[in-house]
Amino acid sequence: MKAPVRIAVVGPESSGKTTLTEALAHHYRCAYTKEYARFFLQDHGPAYTREDLVRIAQGQLMVEAEAQRLTGEQGGKLIVCDTDMITIRIWSEEKYGVVDPLLAKLAADVHYDLWLLCSPDIPWEADPLRENPLDRERLFTVYAQALKAMARPYLVVNGTHEDRMHDAIRTIDALIATR
Repeated sequence: MKAPVRIAVVGPESSGKTTLTEALAHHYRCAYTKEYARFFLQDHGPAYTREDLVRIAQGQLMVEAEAQRLTGEQGGKLIVCDTDMITIRIWSEEKYGVVDPLLAKLAADVHYDLWLLCSPDIPWEADPLRENPLDRERLFTVYAQALKAMARPYLVVNGTHEDRMHDAIRTIDALIATR
């Protein structure tokens, strides 16, 4: 059996990642992962440490492994992940100016077939767990530079929800067709 296509949806805060992840999962009727950091911060409070980022990364990998297992059991062709290890690495760099070696290794080693990089061209939505309302464009550039530097295949999705879905579906369909 062929491994499922793995998609990571990334980008700055309030750029439509969760909405896109859930819409793609609904469209394809496939497994998806929620952003583990949200669960962690809801349980432990919005204050966190550098060490917590390692725990968040491990939790994200745990939910992805479960989605992979379920997809394999059901013969699924696709998994959509709301965030990735590159995001957690960037988060550490931005917040603390350093990256735990484990986070750096995970960002280098954990692979997806495609990253969907969400543009912050939609309005900011306040949320008690969000920290960066004023520099989303700069952070978008940080994501794009990281994906380029790591030679990761990515597609920028922008515009309306319909535009984002159209572009994502067209690209994902092509990936699935090559499997």
